[in-house]
Amino acid sequence: MLERIHLTIVQEVEKRGSLTAAADVLCLTQSALSHAIKKLEQQLGTDIWLREGRRLRLTQAGQQVLALANRVLPQLVWAEERLQQFAKGQRGTLRIGMECHPCYQWLLKVVSPYLSAWPDVDVDVKQKFQFGGMGALFGYEIDLLVTPDPLFKPGLHFEPVFDYEQVLVVAASHPLAGAHHVTPRQVAKEVLITYPVSPDRLDVYTQFLTPAGVAPRQHKTIETTDILLQMVASGRGVSALPRWLVAHYAQTMPVAPVQLGARGIAKQIYLGARESDVDIDYLRAFIDIARQTASVA
Repeated sequence: MLERIHLTIVQEVEKRGSLTAAADVLCLTQSALSHAIKKLEQQLGTDIWLREGRRLRLTQAGQQVLALANRVLPQLVWAEERLQQFAKGQRGTLRIGMECHPCYQWLLKVVSPYLSAWPDVDVDVKQKFQFGGMGALFGYEIDLLVTPDPLFKPGLHFEPVFDYEQVLVVAASHPLAGAHHVTPRQVAKEVLITYPVSPDRLDVYTQFLTPAGVAPRQHKTIETTDILLQMVASGRGVSALPRWLVAHYAQTMPVAPVQLGARGIAKQIYLGARESDVDIDYLRAFIDIARQTASVA
């Protein structure tokens, strides 16, 4: 009863805001589009849309069809692209989603040898999935997810590929520079600069400050790593980043890493994929190269 064209029409009308705009995108006449939906409504025995003046509002049944369209259509597109690649003897594109701001610098070290080893595979990095990549994996919008915080759910497979330590980064002239470690109460006196992420997703809060019942004097957010570290280097605040990343920037910036707490905060970068895709040769190869790159870093 439900066909792909029905899902596409409902999705486009909701996206474009009108039957006319959707018809233009789908290269259909408005009457043909209306007829297709009217026939579906007759088969279902319920309305998909209700008219409110010039606007269309999805009914409860229409919302259900839209949810199905958003879930199924990306999978159909992915499957068709994959089948076309098989037919042409190609491997296509490995789509990687980033759920970790500083991991981008690490990823660059993996992509270069991977592209050399797999000349018939392109790589596309999608950073719009920062801190929301699980849905993108399930929705077939990406093939691999880079994350320090995996969610082990049925249908997904995660592998650790790189160990690192989360540290406090301070200006080289800061009183804490050179200390063996810092305590939560010492950080509570500072301006903490982080990426624009909810505190419940930041290790410096969840594993360091919050358990101690303290908060920083002020919390600021900056989106780019370079500007964030420039702010730290100029004494405008402190931040928490991977030790390897701080060491890299310390070669050209006056910044220094300090261990968070007496025991430190150990972390891992994971690569996640759908269980059904883990054994695809070029995807498996990326995971293996990522692990090899980490071992010589």
